Amino acid sequence: MEHLLRATALAERRHFWFRGFRRFVTPLVAQALAGCTAPRILDCGCGTGANLELLGRFGHACGFDLSPAGLGLARREGRLRTVRASVAAVPFPSGRFDLVTSFDVLYALPPAVEQAAVAEMYRLIRPGGYALVNVAAMPLLRGDHSMLSRELRRYSRATLRALLGGAGFRIERLTHTNATLFAPLLAARLLQRLRGLPPEARAQTDIAMPPAPVNAALSALLACESLWLRRFDAPLGSSLLCLARKPS
Repeated sequence: MEHLLRATALAERRHFWFRGFRRFVTPLVAQALAGCTAPRILDCGCGTGANLELLGRFGHACGFDLSPAGLGLARREGRLRTVRASVAAVPFPSGRFDLVTSFDVLYALPPAVEQAAVAEMYRLIRPGGYALVNVAAMPLLRGDHSMLSRELRRYSRATLRALLGGAGFRIERLTHTNATLFAPLLAARLLQRLRGLPPEARAQTDIAMPPAPVNAALSALLACESLWLRRFDAPLGSSLLCLARKPS
């Protein structure tokens, strides 16, 4: 996991994928926190803490992660509202947060821990509050990045809906993202599987910075997709993004 965190730290400000992700997430954060006064936000499995900068625009944001490497990278960047903890046993009181987020964490957890993590998210949210979850989607897109992120599963709409609904959440929005990149991504991942997936330490090609013109073009493509997603759901894509609510 340290390989992923260090690669992420190098790429997350400018890489087209992270730019697109922030564009996809921002409207849903705004929707979840509309009408809240001084909202409290918790990022579960915050990694390097980069998403706390986005979440902090909307309220008081803090995060936790189990990885000392991730927390060290966060603190070197001045992201100090972070603590070390497990997603299966979170050291905060019940019902404290208006929004709890989980970005690209659940797919790397063993089944029992995955279930415990979702139950903890539900416990932490106040009645009427929200969870915002992003996970890897579509098993046929397994590739090099799956090795880097220690991916145990990729979700379908049905499996993610069942996971969150089983914990008590009501699904408000569920859509694929990165749909505009689906065709080239599928071709690349098929080729990766045909030649054999590399060990974790050599699986960083998917997260490496592409040449500047390519990065700019793909960033613009995902920006257009993010505008479309404000009104419509995408039927396919490499990730699933879900906004779920804890009943009042």
